[in-house]
Amino acid sequence: MAEHIPAPTYQDTGQLQTLVTNLDASPHLGRLAICRVVEGEIVQGQTVAHCKRDGSVAAARITQLWVTEGLQRVKVQSASPGDIITVAGIEGITIGETLADPDAPVPLPGIDIDEPTMSITLGINTSPLAGREGTKLTSRLLRNRLEAEVIGNVSIKVSRAEKMDGWVIQGRGELQLAVLIETMRREGFELTVGRPEVLTKEVDGVLLEPIDSVFVEVPQEFVGAVSQSIALRKGQMRNMVNHKNGGAHLEFAAPVRGLIGFQTEFLSCTSGTGIMNRTFARFVPWLGEIRTRATGSLVADRAGASAGHALFKLQERGKMFVPPGVKVYEGMIVGENARSDDMDVNPTREKKLTNMRAAGSDSAENLTPYTRLSLEQTLGFLSADECAEVTPLAIRMRKVILGGLTRSRQSKKAARI
Repeated sequence: MAEHIPAPTYQDTGQLQTLVTNLDASPHLGRLAICRVVEGEIVQGQTVAHCKRDGSVAAARITQLWVTEGLQRVKVQSASPGDIITVAGIEGITIGETLADPDAPVPLPGIDIDEPTMSITLGINTSPLAGREGTKLTSRLLRNRLEAEVIGNVSIKVSRAEKMDGWVIQGRGELQLAVLIETMRREGFELTVGRPEVLTKEVDGVLLEPIDSVFVEVPQEFVGAVSQSIALRKGQMRNMVNHKNGGAHLEFAAPVRGLIGFQTEFLSCTSGTGIMNRTFARFVPWLGEIRTRATGSLVADRAGASAGHALFKLQERGKMFVPPGVKVYEGMIVGENARSDDMDVNPTREKKLTNMRAAGSDSAENLTPYTRLSLEQTLGFLSADECAEVTPLAIRMRKVILGGLTRSRQSKKAARI
């Protein structure tokens, strides 16, 4: 391989220039900077100039120095131009900054980092089933985990939530946020996850929202379905190219809030054959109301175990999210209502047994297979008054206010206001 890849080019000025291109974290050393040596030589233990993004320069010392060999990091004493290195000992370093010669610090052109466009609220699990499936249950453990994530992940921001006991996580799209939540779930956390919200800003009295450039590769037979679906979410087509092999390349500009939960709909529209990529484009004036969900929820009105007889009756109302024999509680979402409003239902009702028999009374109750939503699909399904309960063993949806009577009073009070 080395015979086919050209050697790195440099000017051999002797003055150190190292660009920070990525970050990592260590529980013992803190933030680690992954860098590319452009000019000069960097040596473990030496003092370098840390050229920051704001233009200031500070002295820093390289306490540890590694290069990557295969999948392992190997400690070295020095590195030269072309090497990809990892350094420790520089607090607050971030992507796009430069480690330079302390006598003549010349920063390299920086790397722009896309700002967050979406936020989500995380808190500890507060459902009636809390503490039964996870091992990390307290807010202190959650806070420590998020603080550790920020050290090595520059693409997210964490702040304390104002309205509830939790933290607001800002990131680039629901997929990135879902990856973080899934990672924490596998580590043993039990979480309450709110509905994703788009981040807006106000400039000169005008409310702005972010839009993404959406690039789609689909067979030509699905072009109409995809275009119509994105148009309903306030997206606009920018370009379309038909390929000779029967495929089509589509480019759209669509608001980020309209694309929440769109991945699942996109796969349905294209029968799983479509490929979609998104990148942040710009901020534009608010595009008005977007209704991405036209259905309501089937909400359990009591605690117990779901019964096949009850689910058989309820599946006429819509799509079910739970199978028979699982624990449910008041306020838990057990299905999707075909109508636009929510409906309180009893998923625990058993069939009454008698000693009387009649023709047709014992006909088989054939249940339609229930729909099991992934974490990303769950986040896209949630309404403003709903949240997700995420544990190592299950993903459940629930109302923020569990009691049906309390929810009814709150809705009537909001309607009067």
